Amino acid sequence: MADKDYTMKEAMLFSQRIAQLSKALWKAIEKDWQHWIKPYDLNINEHHILWIAYHLNGASISDVAKFGVMHVSTAFNFSKKLEERGLLQFSKKENDKRNTYVQITEKGESILLDLMEHYEPSRNAAFSGALPLKELYGKFPDIIEVMAIVRNIYGDDFMEIFETSFKNIEHDFEEIEGKLTKKKSSSEYV
Repeated sequence: MADKDYTMKEAMLFSQRIAQLSKALWKAIEKDWQHWIKPYDLNINEHHILWIAYHLNGASISDVAKFGVMHVSTAFNFSKKLEERGLLQFSKKENDKRNTYVQITEKGESILLDLMEHYEPSRNAAFSGALPLKELYGKFPDIIEVMAIVRNIYGDDFMEIFETSFKNIEHDFEEIEGKLTKKKSSSEYV
């Protein structure tokens, strides 16, 4: 066996610590997420698929599965339900007939943007839990160690898409009267 620079006790303690913390954090996040999207008759997978399709400006079902951290059949089945509701559109590319692609529709984008506009930080446990750190240090935690762990598990592609959605929000959205709204592009002003 190769030399290792950790003990079995350290390995087990780390694994259990991250497992239990992740489960507790996910429970709170899941509850808040479901509460946020419930008025739009969406579940977490459906919302996540709309989010991915919007930020990737179209994505293959494989991409949706990968970046949504779900099985391909789950991505396809929930995408199909979104298509039936007119929120997504399926297509094939001329040069790629093997993959199925999804594109968010105007109706889907409208719902996604409305959800973003109606986000209430005070109803989010993870946000509320991090707020004392923001007050103490002047910024929210970067969570860089967690991001490094996720990068090592899912790879650079996953993290690039992860960051793309946040860059899109930084660039394409503004806060007006306490609500997040999509900026009007220069062509929309004409």
